[in-house]
Amino acid sequence: MSAIIEAVSKHPGHAFSKPVQKSIRLLAGLGVEGDAHAGVTVKHRSRIAKDPTQPNLRQVHLIQAELHDELRSQGFSVSAGELGENITTRGVDLLALPVGTKLHCGDRAVVEVTGLRNPCIQIDRFQKGMMAAVLERDERGHLIRKAGVMGIVLEDGEVKPGDVIRIELPAPPHKRLAPV
Repeated sequence: MSAIIEAVSKHPGHAFSKPVQKSIRLLAGLGVEGDAHAGVTVKHRSRIAKDPTQPNLRQVHLIQAELHDELRSQGFSVSAGELGENITTRGVDLLALPVGTKLHCGDRAVVEVTGLRNPCIQIDRFQKGMMAAVLERDERGHLIRKAGVMGIVLEDGEVKPGDVIRIELPAPPHKRLAPV
């Protein structure tokens, strides 16, 4: 199976969920046009409170549709955009990608993966118990965050459901994703 975009979402306000769109436009250095989290500096409220001048490494939030499938199999009701993601993918293990991976989306857009989304309490407010469902421990006891990855936009472009995603890994040595 090819890596594809299954859905795209955005919201102009600071809401947890984002409505699905027919397409979104990615703007280099800013993020998703018309989304509350677009900008050169950080836009997430908790990050602004700590330091509003820090760079925005969370311009685009991506989640693999396979997480939605897993959550539904556990009894949760969830679909594209409801966990705050801008791009819902299928056929790529986003969590296994190294920092600096370039995701070529559609004809022109390029998103560089910066790190993991660290799920916050809002996810349990969305549906009770979901925080525990998106956090696991591996056999060594290390925390696994499954709530998607964050990225920055390197190249402008429109993206829409059905677009193919081409993955470009950075030069080794690869750095594992950590929360941003």
